[in-house]
Amino acid sequence: MTTTNAPARQPSSIELGRRAFRRRQGLRSVGISILSTIVLATVAWLTIVNTPGWARVQQTFFDPVVALESLPRVWDGFLLNLRVLLFASVGVLVLSMAIAAIRTLRGPVFFPLRAIAAGYTDLFRGMPLIITLYLVGFGIPGLLGSTGPRIPSEVLGTVALVLTYSAYVSEVFRAGIEAVHPSQRLAARALGLSHGKTMRLVVLPQAVRKVTPALMNDFVAMQKDVGLISVLGAIDAVRAAQIQTAQFFNFTPYVVAGLLFVLLALPLIRLTDWVSARLRRREQIGGIV
Repeated sequence: MTTTNAPARQPSSIELGRRAFRRRQGLRSVGISILSTIVLATVAWLTIVNTPGWARVQQTFFDPVVALESLPRVWDGFLLNLRVLLFASVGVLVLSMAIAAIRTLRGPVFFPLRAIAAGYTDLFRGMPLIITLYLVGFGIPGLLGSTGPRIPSEVLGTVALVLTYSAYVSEVFRAGIEAVHPSQRLAARALGLSHGKTMRLVVLPQAVRKVTPALMNDFVAMQKDVGLISVLGAIDAVRAAQIQTAQFFNFTPYVVAGLLFVLLALPLIRLTDWVSARLRRREQIGGIV
């Protein structure tokens, strides 16, 4: 028996015309966007430069000599922020997933666990991060006493970040889990999968896919808040900038530290936008005319 390959489905002339029109509209939109951006930036620059205090502000906040001299110290502190961010991200991922799984447990026997998890999320979502930093940073050493081991301030800051952001991220995971249609769980259980395997193999992959943009936004927020560990005495980018500011009597080191945090966040912000647009296209995709 011989088989013949069916010809590939080709778009119609109407669809080709639509694609060409969309390309032209896209190029036109890009041109207008570039032109309007240049005009707006020029007007803003001329307005700022012509203000009476611009020379003083430029000398105080944008001194290139001070920026270059303070960059090594600020960069060393920024590396500490990166280490804290790495460990905090892993801790938040593990703890928030566990809390979300506990809050989705069914049955009256799990009520105490669900109540503890709900109380945890309510407490740390309502408490400002800086207060959590103070409570953890000074409370835990107080519990250990003067004879206890000395815990580095960056470790205490990491614990405070994990406690706070796990409450937020767990609710994101829980929303994703509950967004998965119940028929998916029922089908998995009908195939003989246990509750754990159903969550791990069927529910969680779909849930994470649904909430990926929200998770990335929380990670971007944590990238900024990791600079708050300086209140515990850690010599991170913010504290190093404070020291350099006192040394030079100039606020440029703060600008340097801020730019480092912005450069850290920009790739993930762009990745978040790309993932969100990709998911939106996949949901709105239609057939070829």
